Amino acid sequence: MHPLSRRTFLTTLAAALPAAAFVRSAHAAAIDDLASSPDTLRALGETVLPAELGRAGSAAAVADFQRWVANYRENAELLHGYGTSTLSRSGPTPATRWMIQLDALDATARRSGARSFDALPLDRRRAIVRAELDSVKADRLSPVGRAPHVALALLSHWYASADATDRCYDARILKESCRPLASSGRKPLPLAGVRA
Repeated sequence: MHPLSRRTFLTTLAAALPAAAFVRSAHAAAIDDLASSPDTLRALGETVLPAELGRAGSAAAVADFQRWVANYRENAELLHGYGTSTLSRSGPTPATRWMIQLDALDATARRSGARSFDALPLDRRRAIVRAELDSVKADRLSPVGRAPHVALALLSHWYASADATDRCYDARILKESCRPLASSGRKPLPLAGVRA
């Protein structure tokens, strides 16, 4: 009899535990897996995020995404959309589904003869991700928590960031930061000037 992995064990245990307790346990296990073995997610970031971020920028974006996943709370009240007072709540944790997808990327890489997904060259990683996303029904980026695939969640998370907004406008807009009222009328500095 071969030993069960932690993820297989959690899947088997799902029927025996109350749903809420199982979701909390599975979320915690997925967070532990991301923290203890982040290589596939890091490699995915280098694969799908804009190349201009470089390794350091991609690593920072992945770390921000990991923090978002770790702080995810099921049934949390969400901000309502513009023009409506209807409140919505966050759904079940997506972390468990995303961990399975990261495992699938790694398994596909191993079947192709590589040691792991992160050991593959960038072009082969991109081909694997494209093939995975071909089966995903999405014509636009969803909000992070509702993304059907971890690659889309990572992209969605980064595109909602202050860094993405600054790069889009090539200016230091500092989205969601608090600027003094006196400086609110000033045009944001160009990124090139800030970097120099």
